[in-house]
Amino acid sequence: MKQFIGLIACAGLVIGCATLTENNRGKDMSTLNILWQRLVDERGQTCNCCGTTEMAVEEAVQKFKRSLKELDINVVLEKKTLGQSTFLKDPLESNRIWIAGEPLEKWLSASTGRSKCCSTCGDSDCRTMTVDGKTYEAIPTELIVKAGLLAGAQLLHSEPRGSCCPPAESPKKSSGCCPSSLECQK
Repeated sequence: MKQFIGLIACAGLVIGCATLTENNRGKDMSTLNILWQRLVDERGQTCNCCGTTEMAVEEAVQKFKRSLKELDINVVLEKKTLGQSTFLKDPLESNRIWIAGEPLEKWLSASTGRSKCCSTCGDSDCRTMTVDGKTYEAIPTELIVKAGLLAGAQLLHSEPRGSCCPPAESPKKSSGCCPSSLECQK
C-alpha cells in the first residue's frame, strides 16, 4: 500500500511539473554560452590537443542542444582564434573553455597545468587540466558535458519560478511541485 501511495505521489509530481514545462513553452529561452579559444597558425592549423578538444567541444554542444532544448535553454558556441602574437604573450590561454562565463576548471574544481607541445605551439607549453587526479592535455567530451550540465542547472535555478509555485500573497502551502512555498519565494 505504501508503494502504491508513493507511486501516486510521484505521478502527481511528474504531471504537475510537466504542466509547468508546457506552460513555459512561450517564454523566452535562457542561453548557455560556451566559448572555446585556441591558437591557429598562419596556415590555419592548430595543435593536436586543441584539435581533439575542438571535436569534443562540438560533440558536447550537440548533446547540450538536444537535451537542454526541453528545458528552454539555448546553447551558443563561440570559437575564438588566437593569433601567434597573442598566443606568445600567454600560451596557456590556448585550448581554454568558458561555460556560462566561468572557466571550465571552476565548474569541475580542476587545476590547470602545462605540458610540452610538439606541433603548432612550437616550444611553448600547452594547457592541461587535472580533474580528480587525472591530467588531460585534450579535454574530453564527458568533462565538458559535466561542466555544462552544472551551468545549465544554475541557469534553471536562477530563473524565476513558474506558475507551479503559488504567488507570494497566497496562503503558505505547497502546490506539490515545489518543496514549500518558502522555497518558491526565494
